Amino acid sequence: MTTTPLGFLLTNGVVSNPSNTPPVTAFLETHPGAYTTTRTHNNASLVLFWERHLKRLAESVRILYNADPQLLFGPNKTSLPLPSSLAANSLLLHDLVNDSMKKVLPIALEGRSDGEELSITTLVSGNLGESGDLELEKIGGALDVSIYVGIYVPCVFGVRGNGAQLAVVGRGRDVAAAKYSDWVRIRKSLERLRPPSGTELLLSNDGDRILEGSLSNFFVVRRKLLFQDDNEAKEQTIHCFEVQTAPISEGVLPGIIRQLVIEVCLSKGIPFREVAPLWSEHEFWEEAFITNSLRLMQHAENVRAPSSWESLHGNSWKDISWKEKQFEEGPGMITTILQKEIMEKAVSEGYSLS
Repeated sequence: MTTTPLGFLLTNGVVSNPSNTPPVTAFLETHPGAYTTTRTHNNASLVLFWERHLKRLAESVRILYNADPQLLFGPNKTSLPLPSSLAANSLLLHDLVNDSMKKVLPIALEGRSDGEELSITTLVSGNLGESGDLELEKIGGALDVSIYVGIYVPCVFGVRGNGAQLAVVGRGRDVAAAKYSDWVRIRKSLERLRPPSGTELLLSNDGDRILEGSLSNFFVVRRKLLFQDDNEAKEQTIHCFEVQTAPISEGVLPGIIRQLVIEVCLSKGIPFREVAPLWSEHEFWEEAFITNSLRLMQHAENVRAPSSWESLHGNSWKDISWKEKQFEEGPGMITTILQKEIMEKAVSEGYSLS
């Protein structure tokens, strides 16, 4: 999958000149706030899970306001008057974001080619203005809304070579229940530990309990028991396995696709448990995959973890002795079932642009 450098940026109703628009990562690094990223689907005919993204965005704003206002308003904003219920203004936030979407999407749609999709990143930042105060009835004016739209070409699920190569390299995020732009800057420090072939970095606080990816949620499909022979392996059903992902309470982002995986598991009777996958049990891992709102689902080809957790203090991936879990080529049975169901939900829950 690829995202082109050219982007369309709208902030508080004003569209920037595309030639002067920085890459989306550079924009997020330099602007505080809560954000969410989704994309279009089916030749840009609909936006994926838009209502879920709006709900999560409003929740992220509320969490940051309560837990760490600097992540929403910027540095030196640590003591702010708290409205009785910021969540009560979620409808106002929805209106602000949707109004911005209506202005920038038509422009971006004109700039795309057939077969290309649009990536859509929405950032909500606090703006106290000159007063340095925030009043409940004026909260709409105290929020800056930016929408960054780029061209995105999704990779095809299940094609050889499109699997993720994962590496466990660092500790989990603070205020993980919210999606905030400062993490884009913080996670850059992990890049020195990325192996050359690594497509995503996984986070763990102890080297055993794997929490999530730096850009994704992480799942494993764990065998309940080791198969005794080839015949037993051939007779496997979904009930021979358990889908696992770390719980929100351990410090992971409540990803949109993460929640959809859980819903599909429950509706299809696929055994599921919210528990951090253990690297010490990787011999039981039959499949693994990552999820986010651009890739949706991407099966893992392999997972690497350091032989010694202390080795992560080094300056480079070359300083680390790696252990590796290799998976069968292509997505496995459970991953394929989940992906099919989520793609069907993508259409049924898509926000139509027609």
